[in-house]
Amino acid sequence: MGHGGNVIAELMADHREVEEMFSRLQAMTGGGQGLRDLIDEITIELVRHSVAEEQYLYPAVRKHVPGGDEMADKEIEDHARVEKMLKRLERMDTDDAQMSPLLQELMDEVAAHVQDEESSLFPMLERACTPQQLDDLGDKIRRAKTMAPTRPHPAAPSSPTASKLLAPGAGLVDRARDFVTGRGKS
Repeated sequence: MGHGGNVIAELMADHREVEEMFSRLQAMTGGGQGLRDLIDEITIELVRHSVAEEQYLYPAVRKHVPGGDEMADKEIEDHARVEKMLKRLERMDTDDAQMSPLLQELMDEVAAHVQDEESSLFPMLERACTPQQLDDLGDKIRRAKTMAPTRPHPAAPSSPTASKLLAPGAGLVDRARDFVTGRGKS
């Protein structure tokens, strides 16, 4: 989280970080607390990343990219599916028979989303914005991730305005819960 650079460099670094976590997940042979800790780590990163994109990236796509409304709507729908999966994983015991198929579904969904952003959305945004606009968006994304929730809230509104108003409060509560429980400290 907080890699530096313009919005595209920042978000691509997040993508590589999640891919690395997925590689660790696929290499795991056991379950238990180690698996729960890694799922929590993945969840924290994906939720922060999604909230930041919904607050700043997708409004910029809507504003600057031809056909941006449709692109942003599709990406937000992807996020909603991922968030529902993360919520199910959060409630699931690591020895549940549905854990492995759900994790695979999550990895497949995220991989498709990343591919779509990196091959289509990011190049279009890069062509449509100035380097300064991309740098400013990168700064906004980094700030948003520091205040974002760390747990899935699939029922929360995904509009940029609602997210900017509600995410800091939800993020504060999530980080307090994480501190008390030790979640995300592995």
